[in-house]
Amino acid sequence: MTDTKHLLIIGSVWPEPDSSAAGSRMMQLIDLFQKSGWNITFSSSAVESPYQVDLSAWGIDTAQVAVNDSEFDTFVQQLNPDAVIFDRFMTEEKFGWRVAEHYPGALRILDTEDLHCLRKARRKAVHEERKFSEKDLLAEEVAIRELASIYRSDLSLIISEAEMKLLRNLFQVDKSILHYLPFLLDPVDEKHVENWPNFDSRRHFVTIGNFRHPPNWDAVLYLKRIIWPRIRKKLPEAELHIYGSYPSQKVWQLHKQEEGFCIKGRAESAAEVVSQARVCLAPLRFGAGLKGKLVEAMQCGTPSVTTPIGAEGLSGSLNWSGIIADQPADFANAAVKLYTDISRWKNAQQQGIKIINQRFNKSRFSGKITEHVYELMQNLQDHRLKNFTGRMLRHHSMNSTKYMSRWIEAKNKV
Repeated sequence: MTDTKHLLIIGSVWPEPDSSAAGSRMMQLIDLFQKSGWNITFSSSAVESPYQVDLSAWGIDTAQVAVNDSEFDTFVQQLNPDAVIFDRFMTEEKFGWRVAEHYPGALRILDTEDLHCLRKARRKAVHEERKFSEKDLLAEEVAIRELASIYRSDLSLIISEAEMKLLRNLFQVDKSILHYLPFLLDPVDEKHVENWPNFDSRRHFVTIGNFRHPPNWDAVLYLKRIIWPRIRKKLPEAELHIYGSYPSQKVWQLHKQEEGFCIKGRAESAAEVVSQARVCLAPLRFGAGLKGKLVEAMQCGTPSVTTPIGAEGLSGSLNWSGIIADQPADFANAAVKLYTDISRWKNAQQQGIKIINQRFNKSRFSGKITEHVYELMQNLQDHRLKNFTGRMLRHHSMNSTKYMSRWIEAKNKV
């Protein structure tokens, strides 16, 4: 298609690619559509952040919008978008009915980021000290909301093959409204590898992640209380450097230099600090989606030790770029082994290159998603007719959400 298309993105937050995997994911989507010739407007009801990316430098228009405000209706009508992306199901809940009612011709796309219900159910299982079961998802209220949002949307972008499998097999979602779209990465070439510090010049362990994200905070506490003491006992000179955005006072209180447990706060350059470390640790006990910290470690040539949840959806049939371990003793032993065994370390580094280049090379996925979007735009009415469940949900939830929103708006004006 030669005519220029217009994409409206409605974000729950302004994108911070240096703070979270979600921010990086959003910028990958923006880059994808821009290179396909789309004009983009990014809007959000969130307060601006000093760490958000300068979207104007990308040639992207921005707009501050408000929840429960009919001015958004006029905004979307005047903008006249060909497609709208909601960055999470909660964003679709707030604005999806308004887009559907006031500009129904726009293709509605949900970028799930990860399955929130999966993360929440796994978190509950950890806190209750029991094993997670897929059946736990069927009892999650968030799953009902999230699946309803997927059905109401014309297309949902799913970042992990594991989550595609859950949606298709457990929840029986039709494949016509799902599209697998993982991280979209540049391949690692020889120039990248030449710039990597070698084994001997690297020191210490590293872990990184936004402290506001519950799986990351849980992993830091898990390291502090259970795993790091085991590693430190065998490697008394080693340190664990912990980086992340938005550290609170309770985070800083964990800093113990004498124990080698070092809270560093926000990294000016995540790639730089990860590249300087010898091994990345990510003992994630719950979570969902793809873990950006582990992808970044591979891009920096830094092997990692993580859990099955941490590695989920990343390596596929390939071997992991490091070691996967679930129990604390096994995890600590794996960390020591990878830190001290240069042969194993080098093999793990090479495996990370394979994972990035074979699993997430953006050239594999960019053309497919843009073709899919154009195809849906050309056959939108027929596509929606076939999604009968989605039509039912839009009919009922639109009415309930609409009138609640109208009531809140009227109340706010009193």
